[in-house]
Amino acid sequence: MQPLRLALSVAPHSPHAADAEAELRRLVKFVPRDEAEVIVALGGDGHLLSVLHRELDEGQSIPVFGMNRGTVGFLMNEYRPDGLAGRIAAARSFFLSPLTMEATTATGQRVISPAINEVSLLRETRQAAKIEIIIDGKVRLSELACDGVLVATPAGSTAYNLSANGPILPLDCDLLALTPISPFRPRRWRGALVSNHDIVEFRVLEAEKRPVSAVADQVEVRDVVHVRVRSDLTRQLELLFDPEYALDDRILMEQFLT
Repeated sequence: MQPLRLALSVAPHSPHAADAEAELRRLVKFVPRDEAEVIVALGGDGHLLSVLHRELDEGQSIPVFGMNRGTVGFLMNEYRPDGLAGRIAAARSFFLSPLTMEATTATGQRVISPAINEVSLLRETRQAAKIEIIIDGKVRLSELACDGVLVATPAGSTAYNLSANGPILPLDCDLLALTPISPFRPRRWRGALVSNHDIVEFRVLEAEKRPVSAVADQVEVRDVVHVRVRSDLTRQLELLFDPEYALDDRILMEQFLT
């Protein structure tokens, strides 16, 4: 049986990742990405997201096995240099579908960008944003006064969404979290769960007076007036996890942390 062909992606400006790279290169013969069957990512969650975005840009997804050489590493396996090929061969696969953000600015510019964790709208000035929320063409909230609002995938539900008091979503559910950020009016609205088949739209009210930015993971678009978010269920990203340290179990455990 031929060994798996592995490519290596290392977080830049990270001494921990660089040390791990040097150690792994003594043990494993890595190949270029276009020859690889699996990408090994060394770094933190931010680097893993960068690797996944590059895979989206390439138009074909190679499975990614991340090892934590960052800070939190929620989406990463434990770093262990020995027996890497065997670990990857025994790993469990999890498939993620990204969001697609279509943002229109006040000048009419249209920006389309994928998001793996979330799409968030954020006020740009000291004044609260005012945002209308539309689900599948129907206005569900005519005016939300807030610091912002976001749409999170299950994989992203434990990131910014959780910090904004949004719900944690099981990885295999067909839902998205719609979560306000510091809502002012209506005070009692704490967000909603919507189907990943729904199209979520945001219309910025009083956009000139209350400018808003839209952010798809790391891509920011300033002065938006309309944002459309949908799940791209035709595209899937594959993450690999050690069986005893799987992402679905970690997401479940997050719901019981005190």
